[in-house]
Amino acid sequence: MSQLFETIKLQNKKLFNIEYHNERMNNSRRNLFGTEDKINLEEVIKIPDGISNNVFKCRVVYSEKITDIEFQPYYEKKVNSLQAINVDWIDYSYKYLDRSNLQKLLCKCIADDVLIIKNGFVADTTYSNVVFYDGKNYFTPNTPLLKGTKREKLLREGIIKETEIKISDINNYQSLFLINAMLDIDKAKAIPTNKIITNG
Repeated sequence: MSQLFETIKLQNKKLFNIEYHNERMNNSRRNLFGTEDKINLEEVIKIPDGISNNVFKCRVVYSEKITDIEFQPYYEKKVNSLQAINVDWIDYSYKYLDRSNLQKLLCKCIADDVLIIKNGFVADTTYSNVVFYDGKNYFTPNTPLLKGTKREKLLREGIIKETEIKISDINNYQSLFLINAMLDIDKAKAIPTNKIITNG
């Protein structure tokens, strides 16, 4: 049976955006396993005594029920360049524990990470959603592989807007940001669009 997981940010002994993780996890359990009961992660996750105020990843593995909860120190991956790769066959609409198809893409990548293009449309990187900046507004592709919790939060708050972004549209934007449960929009970490390899 396929297992799924949630990665939740823990900092200063506080879990972030827990309601969005609850929503996605319970929707996935219902859609994939027919499970109608709801789990509240805030009630289930026990923050270890003595854990520091540093940033940790709390990983919750589940199917019908939660099978594992672990805490790992967080080390941010440095990404300064991306390579656009066409991958029309890939599907990651649920946050499966098996990420081997995504990891395989890195084997042919000559940049720091892959910008996945599916059927001509921009999707995600191997581990994040993406947000483009045009000098005024922030936009995220309406064709993500996975609808991330940070992406959903920023959409509901009106900070980003969803739009169609083809590979040919990339140069219409100044920069790109990687977002996920651990990463916010941070102008200090903007990737200029001229650092995205779109040929080859």
